[in-house]
Amino acid sequence: MVRVRQTTAVDGDRLREIQAAALPEPWPELLDAALGGFPPLFVATETRPVGYGIVMPGPEETAYLTELAVAPDEQRKGYGSALLRHIAETQRSDGYERLALTVRAVDEGAKEFYREHGFETVERLPDEYDSGAGFLLVRDLTEPIN
Repeated sequence: MVRVRQTTAVDGDRLREIQAAALPEPWPELLDAALGGFPPLFVATETRPVGYGIVMPGPEETAYLTELAVAPDEQRKGYGSALLRHIAETQRSDGYERLALTVRAVDEGAKEFYREHGFETVERLPDEYDSGAGFLLVRDLTEPIN
């Protein structure tokens, strides 16, 4: 059964492996900062970490999901959804009204995943990624994520 928890020092190497394998444009400095304590880093585990999510405070009651990654061999098993639900509930409990994130314009799988969880596209970001455009997606946190 999947469990979502805050990270611990022993998670670092595994989370770096997940980041490198799962993300087309990894941001190792962000993960290293989160492993150091800020921004908050949540880990989905069974016997070892299978995914993680990093969330940062944003303006106007909006939290920003900077990274959500699941090991490629563990995708489509519910870990990303469990992480997203946990992060959304945590942010809602902390007083945030919305959760925002960006996705690469060409990443159809990610766009579909977030649409299925109630996110809406609010803006096209032409130069968001090294590889090109992205989209800003936002979800209201007044209702729990399914």
